[in-house]
Amino acid sequence: MRRSSHAPRTVSRREMLCRAANGFGGLALAALMAEQGARADADSKRGVNPMAPRAPHYTAKAKSVIFLFMDGGPSQIDTFDPKPLLDKEAGNPIPLETPTTVFNISNTIFPSPFAFRQHGESGAWVSELFPHIAGCVDDLAIIRSMVADHSEHTAANYFMHTGSGFQGRPSMGSWITYGLGSQCRDLPGFVVLDSGLIPPGGLDVFGSGFLPAAYQGTLFRRGQHPIADLEPREATPALQQGKLDLLRKLNQGVLERFGAVSELEATISNYELAFRMQAEVPGLLELGAETEVTKRLYGLDEEDTAEFGRQCLLARRMIERGVRFIELLTPKRRTDRWDQHASLEQGHRVNCKATDKPIAALLKDLKSRGLLDDTLVVWGGEFGRTPTAQFQADPGATGRDHNPFGFTMWMAGGGVKGGTTWGATDEYGYFAIENKVHVHDLHATILHLLGIDHKRLTFPFSGRDMRLTDVHGEVVQGVLS
Repeated sequence: MRRSSHAPRTVSRREMLCRAANGFGGLALAALMAEQGARADADSKRGVNPMAPRAPHYTAKAKSVIFLFMDGGPSQIDTFDPKPLLDKEAGNPIPLETPTTVFNISNTIFPSPFAFRQHGESGAWVSELFPHIAGCVDDLAIIRSMVADHSEHTAANYFMHTGSGFQGRPSMGSWITYGLGSQCRDLPGFVVLDSGLIPPGGLDVFGSGFLPAAYQGTLFRRGQHPIADLEPREATPALQQGKLDLLRKLNQGVLERFGAVSELEATISNYELAFRMQAEVPGLLELGAETEVTKRLYGLDEEDTAEFGRQCLLARRMIERGVRFIELLTPKRRTDRWDQHASLEQGHRVNCKATDKPIAALLKDLKSRGLLDDTLVVWGGEFGRTPTAQFQADPGATGRDHNPFGFTMWMAGGGVKGGTTWGATDEYGYFAIENKVHVHDLHATILHLLGIDHKRLTFPFSGRDMRLTDVHGEVVQGVLS
């Protein structure tokens, strides 16, 4: 009997995949081309120079940001959020249902070993650990009700910087330079000043993620040669210029042959920036023009403060040159960052000694030069610490666990209402209970002060328009001037 030509024919899985390969490939190619086209459109609006200054969405209060990142998590109840009840109930179990953080070694109440006093016309409470910053409280907006989503350092660092606890998202500095460009032609728009410790999460904390590579943070390491391979390779400036001219000519030929390619344009732009930096960076690092009074103000003449004081002074010099976003990292001293699971009293004293005077100097110096009005200074870590003890058997070795449920950060300058204390934690200092400020809210507020609507600063990736605040975030009106 003859087989019908219309009878169904069995197809193996391998044959089906082979026949459908081009179809799947076409779908993937279409998606990639659409995304690349969207990126190219975004890049074309910025011109060949990805760091060209761009207008904000509305009138900005701040032009630049200095982020004083206190890696490890300073304790809010030992710095800016005093809790007298801890003294009264010291050694007792805390009468709260406490969430799991990292160790949860005990629920024994541990009072602060530091005295607090009120300062300034605002009467803000500040620990004895910050005698110099205490003199600047009328310029600060102290937020006592910060909350975050992660209690482990790496995820919390990503979250504080990128709005996501996952690796690979653009850092806040990258988003800001993507949105506004930079006013400085001869230095990167986003600079990270290394004081000796890279936070858990590594350099991806400052990465550009899915944004073009031109927007990633540039790490300035300690010493006279902060950027690897920046020194000119040729014997004379003329030879170096000739080399760059040839490279520019070759790159331009590639552009003319293949058309505009954002990655290639960014590479060309980076080569040209590196050449300009060869002339600019030595002058930036040369502090001879600074007065002795200024150097002493920043503590450059003291062993404990010299390292971070130099970084704070460099930050001010970068602000004068128009760098858009500068992040300073915790200095490496005789302790492990601010992460005092043990020996909190000693560790916090060491870290505060290293940073208090330089930070106060930065605020005063910016203010005296008329730069604080349009420079936003942000201080804080990735989370705070618990009011309960770790290693409580030895009082001198007692520390605190991580606490993302209620901690303190502060902002100054750049449109911030000085002399403000915003939000509150409970009477033990464990949970934010009044005017909670989520990290997404903090990011939205920083962008707002820079004239950026956080809902409109987007970039197409993975099929949707991404933003620093994801789908969250509200501007904290209570800290705005």
